[in-house]
Amino acid sequence: MSESAGAAGTKELAARPAARPMRRFSASFRPGRGARRGRGGGGRAEGGGRALPYAMIAPLVVSIGVLSLYPTVYTIVEAFFHNDPLTPPDRFVGLGNFRALFSDAQVRQSIENTGLYIVFGVALIVVLGTAIGLLLRRPFRGRGVLLAILILPWALPGVVEGVIWSWIYNPTFGVLNSFLKSLHLIGQYQLFIGTRQVETIFLIVLVLVWQITPLAAIIVLAALQSIPDDLYEAASVDGASGVRMTWSITLPLIRPALAIVSIEALVMSLNIFDQVYVLNANAGTGSSIMSTTYFLTFQDLNFGGGYALSLMATVCTVIISFALFRIIYRKVEFS
Repeated sequence: MSESAGAAGTKELAARPAARPMRRFSASFRPGRGARRGRGGGGRAEGGGRALPYAMIAPLVVSIGVLSLYPTVYTIVEAFFHNDPLTPPDRFVGLGNFRALFSDAQVRQSIENTGLYIVFGVALIVVLGTAIGLLLRRPFRGRGVLLAILILPWALPGVVEGVIWSWIYNPTFGVLNSFLKSLHLIGQYQLFIGTRQVETIFLIVLVLVWQITPLAAIIVLAALQSIPDDLYEAASVDGASGVRMTWSITLPLIRPALAIVSIEALVMSLNIFDQVYVLNANAGTGSSIMSTTYFLTFQDLNFGGGYALSLMATVCTVIISFALFRIIYRKVEFS
């Protein structure tokens, strides 16, 4: 009797549905919601992280816009307007300012002079900067002191350099006259600046070269330090001379640096002003585009012509710099 009752109870338990397992977590805690909430918070933090770089460069962008972009746009617009306080009112003249500039003999003379500034300046700065960089490539005693002295002309303002060299070129007590007379190359002191066009431009270019060559030498020296010595050792084993290695290895491998130096020399030569203003003033023999722009704008009060001439100088600078970069620059990779 007891055995049959036990068998019946076992069958009844087996027939009942299985009980649901107990939940491990309460209803107030759901991992899915927590994970979604965590991802949302991380998204907000990540969004803030993306905005941080833009917030940090915003002051620089605003400064460039105020100090560079706005004046550029304003110059472009005003170059096509008659803007002269002596003959008001201001009015749109189209290309009238540009036609007036090219019909001005003084402006044409300054354009010709600036071309000579570019030729002399770029050639001397690139050649001397490269030569000095090659001489300073190998360490030697006193190299650091020489580099420090080399940087000094570059650190001086252009006006200060013009004043210093005006003492050298002075026709009464100048060092250049004294030196040439001591060598019996001249019989008496002479006036060098303002008498002859090519001579005046060349002497003013020497001041610019004295200022910019240190920067060119440092750029070339940095490029030379990146050339592996293995290339020179392999060339030496093959019997190449020093001149051959310089021509076939050094110069091709520093072409990116030479492109930078050439463009820097071009920009400084085309926009030369301080040295011309101090040494030559308003004389036509050595006037540049920038000095003519200054006198045209602030002496003659022809602001429209000044805007047009400065716009022409900017466009010429961009075009010639781009062409020079395409000619000289070559990408260099060391495997």
